[in-house]
Amino acid sequence: MEKMRRADRQIVDFNEILEVLDKTDVIFLALSENNNPYLMPLNFGYEVENGVLFLYLHGAKEGKKHNIIAQNPKVCFSGVSYYEVVETGANHWTTLYKSVIGYGIISEVKDIDLKIKGLDLSLKQYGLERKIEYAPQALEAVKVMRIEVKEITGKRNLRKG
Repeated sequence: MEKMRRADRQIVDFNEILEVLDKTDVIFLALSENNNPYLMPLNFGYEVENGVLFLYLHGAKEGKKHNIIAQNPKVCFSGVSYYEVVETGANHWTTLYKSVIGYGIISEVKDIDLKIKGLDLSLKQYGLERKIEYAPQALEAVKVMRIEVKEITGKRNLRKG
């Protein structure tokens, strides 16, 4: 991993990175098609399994992102859990924030139990923790993708001065 320019702002504690993810509403997923970037905001859920972080995404079964992923499954993602622009003095401003950026490999979830788990984790991210009984046609209509995170870091600035 390349050294962060502002190492004093880097979040290195994995649990603090997870806290940022807990409070993140949307992740931005970056893909690359023929050396051209493609970026989109997505709902997500996550879990840590045997020390490995996995992000789950869901959406339509076909489209541009799936065409790109079929050619290049390497992804980058970012999320922000806190963002505020504040004045620190006469005509001096700063941004207070907590964010993460990560890299990984994305793949389609084909196993039905893992697909349901990914959907449940996505709902949990937005506050719904009760068990959902998904209709078979609803499960058939949605594609669930999973990112195996290979590298992740966080960054924060919470000081006004």
